[in-house]
Amino acid sequence: MERITVANARRAETVGQQVRVQGWIRTRRDSKGGFSFLEVNDGSCMANIQVIADADLGNYESEIKKLSAGCSVTVDGEVKESGGKQATEILAKTVIVHGWADPDEFPLQKKRHSFEKLREWAHLRPRTNTFGAVARVRNCVCRSIHNFFQEDGFLYVHTPIITASDCEGAGEMFKVTTLDLDSPPKSDGKIDFSHDFFDRPSYLTVSGQLEAEIYATALGKVYTFGPTFRAENSNTSRHLAEFWMVEPEMAFYELEDNMELAESFLKRIFGDVMDQCGEDMQFFNEHIDKTVLETLSGIVDSEFVRLPYTEAISLLEKSGQDFEYPVSWGTDLQSEHERFLTEQEFKSPVILYDYPSTIKPFYMKVNDDGKTVRAMDVLVPKVGEIIGGSQREHRLDVLESRMAEQHLNADDYWWYIDLRKFGTVPHSGFGLGLERAVQFVTGMANIRDVIPFPRTPGNAEF
Repeated sequence: MERITVANARRAETVGQQVRVQGWIRTRRDSKGGFSFLEVNDGSCMANIQVIADADLGNYESEIKKLSAGCSVTVDGEVKESGGKQATEILAKTVIVHGWADPDEFPLQKKRHSFEKLREWAHLRPRTNTFGAVARVRNCVCRSIHNFFQEDGFLYVHTPIITASDCEGAGEMFKVTTLDLDSPPKSDGKIDFSHDFFDRPSYLTVSGQLEAEIYATALGKVYTFGPTFRAENSNTSRHLAEFWMVEPEMAFYELEDNMELAESFLKRIFGDVMDQCGEDMQFFNEHIDKTVLETLSGIVDSEFVRLPYTEAISLLEKSGQDFEYPVSWGTDLQSEHERFLTEQEFKSPVILYDYPSTIKPFYMKVNDDGKTVRAMDVLVPKVGEIIGGSQREHRLDVLESRMAEQHLNADDYWWYIDLRKFGTVPHSGFGLGLERAVQFVTGMANIRDVIPFPRTPGNAEF
């Protein structure tokens, strides 16, 4: 007996085959004709396979007629043409029940629950249509990310999760320590980290960029893709304390090369999702956001506008829009400004570049004007920034000057400085938050609903 997925069992070419399908009951409906219709789903696709269980099966009365949502089963039978909406159905020869789900206790019955309520059941919510679809789309996005870089000759580098460096300089990092928090060792009134596991203050990383630069300046093109952490006490629909980042770094890439790569990267991801997750994306387009497919198609088919920050400020100041946050040169743009540019001014994705040096980190290359840096943000409709990146500062003297401006201790970054001493090269990179991308693709309103187990302030149960 060949074991196949529900997705394969629903294909017309399987008609006549003897198959085994294993999954969970979604619904059971009994017919007066002496048989039952079972809807079985195994997570391989959005749709269920209909199973016809005749009353002559040995366990029909004792088990099959007691099946309810959540019960797990193995069905052996023959794939038949269906007279209903689906192409196929299975005429069961045996139905084995592995696990029961008491309908009085199992929370995922026919009643619809809010996404907020389903977060309380993170261990069960993958069994719903929405979260099964999110998981499949997230998987597709991850596969597309790896395929894009691997096909272009990038090396996948695993950068550390525990670090002593603060890439962003924001100070919103989780500390990692083995010290006794009730009675930590002290010296001159301060905690003495020389007694700690790593002999110094250590943190969960906010980015693998700096370490990726090490490998880019030796191997050419690399990318890191893994979990990152931000101890920001924020309860918005766009923030997580633990999230995944993909960060490519490329030697000998100028900013223009970086922008070209970022545009191709997004188009590949969005195109793959539409090609490979058609059923799931149709579900999101019908039930979550009726514009997701139109938006993704528009991005894939468009040419991204490239716009200097200074010109963007001028356009915003002349727009006549009543923004909640006023705009002026030297301030960072807010989501409302970014959305105006993409949705109203240009009606396409926009790559902003050459930002004021005062609002960007020390590692970004300073332009000849001394006031701006070779930073870039890729903006898309509905959300604004989805990618942030820059050409990195490869000149030793300028890098040291920038570090001093931002009051960073150069001794803490001695190895980063060494990269500029020994064979320095122009290089660039960017970062894409996986959850932001999946949220954008699916149209889901809250970022907590596109990661399997969200980590937010006060929430680390699962």
